[in-house]
This record gives sequence, C-alpha cells and structure tokens, in this order.
Amino acid sequence: MSNGKLLVFSAPSGSGKTTIVKYLLAQKELHLDFSISATSREKRGDEVDGKDYYFLSAEAFQQKIKENAFVEYEEVYKDNYYGTLKSELDRIWNEGKHVIFDIDVIGGLEIKRQFPDKTLAIFVSPPSVEELERRLRFRQTETEEKIQMRLAKAEREIAESHKFDVILKNYDLENAKTDAYKLVSDYLKMI
Repeated sequence: MSNGKLLVFSAPSGSGKTTIVKYLLAQKELHLDFSISATSREKRGDEVDGKDYYFLSAEAFQQKIKENAFVEYEEVYKDNYYGTLKSELDRIWNEGKHVIFDIDVIGGLEIKRQFPDKTLAIFVSPPSVEELERRLRFRQTETEEKIQMRLAKAEREIAESHKFDVILKNYDLENAKTDAYKLVSDYLKMI
C-alpha cells in the first residue's frame, strides 16, 4: 500500500495510550493494524509472542540491529531493547492497511523523522505525574524500583511532547478516545 500512513501514539507508561490504540483498532472503517514491536524484555502475564511483542533474546535483538532490520530501536534499560522491524511495516501495508504504533517517545519521534510525510505523531498527555504514579501502582505489575524508573522516564518524555504533531490530553478516557478517533479519521482522509 504505497499510500499507507503511520499513526504514532506515544506517552509515558500509564497514560492510557494502549487503551486508546486498542479502541482505534476496533474501529474497522479506519483500516488499521497494530505494529508489533520487538523486545528483549521478559514476557509479562499472559503476553503472546507474535501478538503482543516479538520476544527476542538480547543477543538476537543485537544481531537484528547489525542486519539493519529495524526502522527504529532503543535500549530502554540495560539489555532491555524495544524496536520496530521493517518487516512489520511491509506486512501491514501489504494488507492494504495503515500502521498504528503504541511506542515510546524516542521511537515515535524517530518514525516521524524517517517518514515525515506519512506520519501523524500523537503524544497522549496524562493529567499529571501524580496520576501516572497512581495508575502504575494500581496495575500491581512492577517493583518499586521499576515504578521509580518509569516515573523518571515519564518526566523526560513529557518534556519532549512539544515535538509531536498533536498533544492529546487524556484527563477523561472516553473523551480521549473520541478525540483520537477524530484526529486519526481526519488524517486518513488527507490521502
């Protein structure tokens, strides 16, 4: 699909971006498919390889870096890589769909840099860092150390939000979903 678009949703962990992306994917008229990221981190809960992520060892991830197989990648924490495989974009475009990303800020900005004319980059803004912390603690999936690392990263990411095309405020999830749908729908009509 030569006219396939890229829709980047970035935000600090706990901002609601994953919920918004899942909502948009359910809107069949948008013709979206999810870009499955590769990662070297361990599976969490009932995550499935090839559905939630492509789970690779750190060594396998580093080999793919050497092979130039990624559109973007980042070592988020020591030996904890995340990235977008070039083959993912081809897979989705070949299905005649647009690519939607649930991706961190650095990765989202890199995709925008590489595909400036095909990308709508949306930063999902949480109400506050305090609310982010509450949401992260409510999940009960991470250690105190990981929560503190995520909060420190969140403050750095929020400082980069002005580099995105749109800042989508998620103070109320239902309103944020409606706003996201309108942003994406309007952008896709510009083809």
